[in-house]
Amino acid sequence: MSLFPDLHDTAAGTALHRVPEPEISPAQQPLAERMRPRTLDEFIGQQKLLGPGKPLRVQIENDAVSSMLLWGPPGCGKTTLARMIARLTRSEFISFSAVLSGIREIKQVMAEAEQKARNGHRTIVFVDEVHRFNKSQQDAFLPHVEAGHITFIGATTENPSFEVISPLLSRTKVYILEALPSPLIAELLRRALQDKDRGLGNGNISATDEVLFRIASFANGDARSAYNTLDLAAHTAPPDAAGRHEITQQLLEDVLQRKLLRYDKSGEEHFNLISALHKSVRNSDPDAALYWLARMLESGEDALYLARRLVRMASEDIGLAEPGALAVTLAAKDAFDFLGAPEGHLALAQAAVYLALAPKSNALYAAYGDVLEDVAKTEADPVPLHLRNAVTGLMKNVGYGKGYKYAHDFTGKVTDMTCLPENLATRTYYEPTDQGFEQRLRQRLADIRNLKVAKSSQSGGAR
Repeated sequence: MSLFPDLHDTAAGTALHRVPEPEISPAQQPLAERMRPRTLDEFIGQQKLLGPGKPLRVQIENDAVSSMLLWGPPGCGKTTLARMIARLTRSEFISFSAVLSGIREIKQVMAEAEQKARNGHRTIVFVDEVHRFNKSQQDAFLPHVEAGHITFIGATTENPSFEVISPLLSRTKVYILEALPSPLIAELLRRALQDKDRGLGNGNISATDEVLFRIASFANGDARSAYNTLDLAAHTAPPDAAGRHEITQQLLEDVLQRKLLRYDKSGEEHFNLISALHKSVRNSDPDAALYWLARMLESGEDALYLARRLVRMASEDIGLAEPGALAVTLAAKDAFDFLGAPEGHLALAQAAVYLALAPKSNALYAAYGDVLEDVAKTEADPVPLHLRNAVTGLMKNVGYGKGYKYAHDFTGKVTDMTCLPENLATRTYYEPTDQGFEQRLRQRLADIRNLKVAKSSQSGGAR
């Protein structure tokens, strides 16, 4: 029995008539199809859009959805969400394929949808991979979206700003769906193993949490891919003497055709490996940095977690000795966001080697730590009066801004004015090293200090 008996799809071909979904035995459907959530509460992930009280969920629950574009990576639930919207809003569901549908077919269905709209019936038109439709095909939907004859739902893995024509884009709301994190995908796989109606619950199949997490990690946010891997492994697992089928690590290696490295994303091995990566970068060892980075990526670590750690290293261990390090690591993060895995891994490798070879300084890190200690342990003295803006007459009368020295009016753009609170006036936090760019900063700081000493010995400096 179909999971969506009240929905209708278009049949490919020249006539493009809508026909009821064929009666397909659940056993013959792919696991990913059988496990599609049927209610909003079953839908895992996308809580920013579908959590209780969120606008899209409220629209669906109130049967008041409008045309939209669903933008997100493969396997994040775009098609499932579109079908669920049609089901929960009691609308007819028509699906178009950019590969099979031409202008004539689109216009024919649009004309039928217009007639149904006049009779009070709603039609949801779902266009998968809408970025593959050319301008003329997208134009064919436009007047019917504008007139309200159809509710248009487009799904795309590409930025709709570049791939969807402006008139259609302006008449739809763009919802961004995120790749599913590995723990959520592992939870979906666990449900599939336990579900006796739609999943593998009747097959006496088992898998450890570690194996399920490995499947989820290698899916890279794509739930459909994870389901396919689990389904293949389940059908490959040999029975033991008691008739149980266990998906072992060795079996999973055979299915994935790749070695599973020892790793526990939330356990000791995770912390051991990230420590090795960080300390290799700090010790200026690019070979070790590359090795530990690759070990973590190939073990299924979240690449964006590694990108965040590289950004941290740029500030903590390199700092102003090479100011460009921060820009390089942020660019690597953006490159991975843009390319995804595995191509984006190379951008992270580039950043790791750059950090390893960059001059090192923890002067800024140490200075900020000293500042935090003083903030915590000393009295929070008020801002000196000469640093306060006198925005009212009363403020000026009580001394706000009195004695302030405008640095641009002084030789060298430096004054002897104290800018720290009185109780910390003599404190020094930042001491540049002689590494990289900090060599220049060290000389500049020395020049500034000499200027201040000279000015303090004068009568306030010539203005």
